[in-house]
Amino acid sequence: MSAIYLLEGVVKNYDWGGTAFLPHLLGSDNTSEKPFAEYWMGTHKQGMAHVLDQHGQRRSLSEMGIVLPYLLKVLDIREMLSIQVHPTREAAISEFALENKAGVPLDAPHRNYKDQNHKPELMVALSSFWLLHGFKNAEQLRIVFDTTPEFNSLKNLWENEGNQALYQFVMEMSQQDVNSMLGALLNRLQNESTQSSFEKDNPAYWALRASLQYRKNDQIDRGIFSIYFFNLVSLREGEAIFQNAGIPHAYLEGQNVEIMANSDNVLRGGLTSKHIDVAALLKHIDCRGIQPEILHVQQINDKPAWFSVPVEDFKLGLLLMKKNEKYQLTATGPLTLLLLKGAVELTVRDSFATLKQGQLSAYWDGEGTLYLQSDQDTTLYLATSAIHSSE
Repeated sequence: MSAIYLLEGVVKNYDWGGTAFLPHLLGSDNTSEKPFAEYWMGTHKQGMAHVLDQHGQRRSLSEMGIVLPYLLKVLDIREMLSIQVHPTREAAISEFALENKAGVPLDAPHRNYKDQNHKPELMVALSSFWLLHGFKNAEQLRIVFDTTPEFNSLKNLWENEGNQALYQFVMEMSQQDVNSMLGALLNRLQNESTQSSFEKDNPAYWALRASLQYRKNDQIDRGIFSIYFFNLVSLREGEAIFQNAGIPHAYLEGQNVEIMANSDNVLRGGLTSKHIDVAALLKHIDCRGIQPEILHVQQINDKPAWFSVPVEDFKLGLLLMKKNEKYQLTATGPLTLLLLKGAVELTVRDSFATLKQGQLSAYWDGEGTLYLQSDQDTTLYLATSAIHSSE
């Protein structure tokens, strides 16, 4: 068929989103200061993208017979997001069946498994970006216990039984004990912050922010334990990180491009107003200490340059073009193109499209050769999959 279509994604106005970054990219006025948290480009049932077909008719990708195994997003995170874990595909299949058997409606707010898929994720920072990712190694956790007197009573448990027992203990602790232990910590940090402010590379900075954001009815969110036990990671623009099944994580602040398997299976453990299921999280979490692996595109001189991920659901590439540069692209399957800087003209046979501010994305069926010409220095992300993406 060989065609390229301008793509209209879906804005998600979650309350943790920023008010300027996405409206600027989308060329939209946001005089009401509404939060623009995410921009979705895919065939997710909660946010179906649309295209203009050859006849100028607006149609959803599903109406075009297109089913993408991935969801491409741009995020603007103003307030920290939930502590969460995603299941393996095998676990998702069995747990989905169990919730069905128990008669839990698919749209129930307390349902954990909305589908039978895993949800690996790759994110690339578009700014200075902060997140939690996996458990700290033993040496780093020992420093936490040695420098956080409020956690003294937990040290023996950790030394004798390890990360899993430690995390289960604090996540199942009574709210009264959570308030007591974390309340003492937060009071000390608050007093210290009056003398000098904490930097973002200090868990204390995020613990105080979390206490302001999620403290309700004098109940302190136990997710603050995770801020101390997980790796606090800072990414620079262009750096990436991959979240596989079982790895606990939480986005704290910044903008990113994110691509994930098309799934809604999220098990949350704190720092959220959404449904929390500690038992489900503990069942699927990987508590081993890890050293976060910061990813970069392979062979930056290659065009496009791709991030390496251990899944077939998605693949993300980066294409940088200078002003007035021409480039020819061939593909092994359909591509979603996302423009984050500049402007580019796209031509494939008799199909033509222009990406620029306000029109960020396009869908190409991957047939033939795609000809690109940049009007200015241009940054394009390319999303594809090893899995067939059309019906």
